[in-house]
Amino acid sequence: MSSSDETSVLTDVRSPSQSIVAAVAAREGVDAVDIEPPEYDPLYTVVDPESLDTLFETRTEPLKTARVSFEYEGYEIVVYGDGRVEATEPSSSRNCASGPSEEHSGC
Repeated sequence: MSSSDETSVLTDVRSPSQSIVAAVAAREGVDAVDIEPPEYDPLYTVVDPESLDTLFETRTEPLKTARVSFEYEGYEIVVYGDGRVEATEPSSSRNCASGPSEEHSGC
């Protein structure tokens, strides 16, 4: 994973699920086609990609204020109604809320 001050932000015509995979690939320094098992969990293990894409599909009045966030492959993923997708390191306060782990022993 990259340093915590970096964020991958994508705004293009891809579906949200495709943009999530592309953002994680950018953070990992690999091609999006490499985000597959067994090295990476399928996106559907944490969110229903089809439902996510349907939620944010083009409408006559887009959900510009909508926002969905979840954790995938060690990154905090945020999908915005305007089409942006961010992949960032999870905030330490969020990880500490569920108790310290080996990966986040600074809690």
